[in-house]
Formats: sequence, structure tokens, C-alpha cells
Amino acid sequence: MGVRPAEAELTVVQFSTAFCGPCRATRARLQRLESTHPGLSYVHVDAESHLDEVRALDVRVTPTLIWLDGAGTVVARNTGAPGPAELAALVAAHVRSGR
Repeated sequence: MGVRPAEAELTVVQFSTAFCGPCRATRARLQRLESTHPGLSYVHVDAESHLDEVRALDVRVTPTLIWLDGAGTVVARNTGAPGPAELAALVAAHVRSGR
């Protein structure tokens, strides 16, 4: 699992599996949001390669997104593929204006 950058206002950790189509779509959306919101950091985790973390965080569905504020506190959690509007709203609620 990656390290949350210190300067991030919001970090989203996505647990995915290789065969998951909604995971790929969610990843692409989050990467686009990350490119336009400098306070957002995106971390992708292959669930199959990180089973200890999957169990510890009770990840049962992919994609699972865990949203952390700048202090590392969980501020939201999604299971399944959230729509573009839901992703954008979460980012807007926690990250200052984009580029």
C-alpha cells in the first residue's frame, strides 16, 4: 500500500481486483480528479496482494474506497463503484478549489 503524501488534504485509497470492471472505471475517474485537484492524493491497492489489509479493514467488495482527511482520519467509505457526481462531491467537500 502506498504512503499518503503529507501535503494532501484528502487521500482516497481504492481496493481493487484485476478482474473488476467497475474498479477500472473508478480508478480512471479518480486519476482524472487527482490531476485537477492538487490537494487530492489517490492510492491504488491490489486487494489480492494485500490480504492482511483487506481483512483488517473489512474490505468485502471491490472497489472499496476509503477517504482520509489530511490528519489521516477516515471521513468516508464507499463500497461498489460510486458515480462521477458522487466522487466529485466528496472531493469538493474536502479539497480546496482545483487547478
